[in-house]
Amino acid sequence: MPSARSASSAPSAASSAPSASPSPWRDRDFRRLWLGQTASQLGEHTSLVVLPLVAVLTLRADAAQLGTLRAVGQAPILLFALLAGAWVDRWRTRTVMVLTDAGRALALGGAAVAAVLGAAGLPLLLAVAFVVGTLSVFFDVAYQASLVRLVARDQLLRGNSALEGSRSAAQIGGPALGGALVSVLSAPVGAAAGAVFFAVSFLSIRRIRRGESVPGRMERADRVEGAGSAARVWRRIHEGLRFVVRDPSLRAVGLASAAFQFSFAALMTGYLLFLPRDLGLSGTGIGLALAATGPGALLGSLLAARLPRRFGYGTVLVGAAALGDGVLLCVPALHGPAAVTVPALLAVNFVFGVFGQLVNVTVMAVRQAVTPDGMQGRAAATITFVGMGLTPLGSLLGGRLAEAWGPRTALLVTALGMLASPVLMALSPLARLGRTLPAAQVPPGGAEVPPGARG
Repeated sequence: MPSARSASSAPSAASSAPSASPSPWRDRDFRRLWLGQTASQLGEHTSLVVLPLVAVLTLRADAAQLGTLRAVGQAPILLFALLAGAWVDRWRTRTVMVLTDAGRALALGGAAVAAVLGAAGLPLLLAVAFVVGTLSVFFDVAYQASLVRLVARDQLLRGNSALEGSRSAAQIGGPALGGALVSVLSAPVGAAAGAVFFAVSFLSIRRIRRGESVPGRMERADRVEGAGSAARVWRRIHEGLRFVVRDPSLRAVGLASAAFQFSFAALMTGYLLFLPRDLGLSGTGIGLALAATGPGALLGSLLAARLPRRFGYGTVLVGAAALGDGVLLCVPALHGPAAVTVPALLAVNFVFGVFGQLVNVTVMAVRQAVTPDGMQGRAAATITFVGMGLTPLGSLLGGRLAEAWGPRTALLVTALGMLASPVLMALSPLARLGRTLPAAQVPPGGAEVPPGARG
């Protein structure tokens, strides 16, 4: 399913010139970033399945323990997203990615060895899930910032299309591969495969040759507080929050992302109850229906490389969000046997994947284009935090609505709620974006942003 909608722009900014830069695929360093990011995403999504399966098959974990394991793996997004943004903007992104890859490879490799030796208790798995989740937060923020330093701004759309396409493929292939390895071979082999993916990412990103500069001078506040002091870190987090809140378009994307994630979390709770209880679908039918989102997302990534330049970024953002979210209104209207409902669900989820991914890629390119290099990590982390922060509340609300009104009515209400996201976009400066990316904006009090790096 699409991730948080996380970008923005300022239409009043000067637009970039029409694309004249070489394709990012001709850049060896971009290809290394793409390979590393793809391998990292495969490792991350493989581990999302493997660790729970190790708990179930090796430790005989019950539902409560399994839920705790999943929650611990997801918690770092809320705990560390803002912190990751503050740190990434002060470090070379390649260094962050290499260190996080090494840490995740060691963590999953250790889990595999422990499982073979019979020492993989639940506390160890909880620790591994937390470590992998935390390091993944830092990696994801760093690779988004790294792209801006590797490709020309007029090639951001193509670069993001490639990276988001591989991320979508990993979302499809990672869990399937992890499940197959555990089923056919063993749980330790599945964990070891995740470690290998992170090792491949480590080796690929380590080979990026283009230099990155970091701020060469310390601001007065740095000298007083100390560049790495807690006060300085929190001040930088505040700078990122202030930058997003004060920019009308970034603020609109944060609100649209929060509305989408809150409503989507509520909808998914009712959705997973509606399919087996109201439609009588088996586990296979449910899995097949959900899997259709992945191929749709791959197509959306390909379309994102062309449509915004043809129809305008604002038109694509608002139109794709409305179509992708609106198609979910078809789900609560479904009735009949599986021969009717499963193909309908396949079509709905495919369309949702296409337009949802089109929004994701486009919105990320715009956010990267309008954000100064020294603010890239904090802007990405702030909007991720805002977007994902309401997800647990949405899940709880969806469960309460389904319990009180039934899954079908809950689905209808939450699907209507998802339309708040495209409405917010339509009422914001995002809707007025043209066919070219805006230029980077100077943050309020601009002296606070360290100089970026293009190497």
